[in-house]
Amino acid sequence: MKSTMTVLAAVVMAMSGIAHAAGEHAGHGTHWGYQGDIGPNAWTKLKPEFSACAGKNQSPINVAGTVDARLPPVRFNYKAGGTEVVNNGHTIQVNYEPGNGVSMDGIQFELKQFHFHSPSENQINGKSYPLEAHLVHADKDGNLAVVSVVFDLGPANPAVGAAWGTMPKAEGKASLPAKVSANGLLPANRDYYRYNGSLTTPPCTEGVRWVVMKQPMTISKEQLEAFKTTLGFDNNRPVQPVNARPVLR
Repeated sequence: MKSTMTVLAAVVMAMSGIAHAAGEHAGHGTHWGYQGDIGPNAWTKLKPEFSACAGKNQSPINVAGTVDARLPPVRFNYKAGGTEVVNNGHTIQVNYEPGNGVSMDGIQFELKQFHFHSPSENQINGKSYPLEAHLVHADKDGNLAVVSVVFDLGPANPAVGAAWGTMPKAEGKASLPAKVSANGLLPANRDYYRYNGSLTTPPCTEGVRWVVMKQPMTISKEQLEAFKTTLGFDNNRPVQPVNARPVLR
């Protein structure tokens, strides 16, 4: 129960966006980041609750040496439901309204939010991509499933453009002028890799179902530069050891 509630709390924290960031800077939380003495190598030292960041089933990973498991399709049910964009000091995040999600393992997971990392956190066969989207879902018990989509440079992505069109240049939030659909982040080919992992940010809670889409999407160079300029730093955690986990395809 403790693990489930920790994961659920992490989702709530992520969805709070600006409130989470404001709490950190006000001294009510533990400030972590991606560089220097608050970067990934130091996360376990910042707070006892971050001890899972040294666990054996951490994310991201290099998706390689996969095992053929004839994975069943993930069933996506996304309507246009992205209503708010948040700069939380760690990423750009779009909060999603209820009633959308995926079905896997006979379980319904509701899409809570999607956010971005540059460069990509997960690698595929040793390749790092300019951008990765994480679509974060939770079931009724607070268990998480994350759908990962990597992006190469190429034609602009309309859904990314709509999500980032009003992104705050500093920590804060803004309403989107029109609802954004997460369908625009998904490739036409829905084949995927699957592994068990963790949150890629503190508290690095494990027990997260990871679905990594095989087919990359594209964003334009201008879109990528806008994201990187807004954040001002790379926001990717380095790949973690796979250890004994199978990575399925």
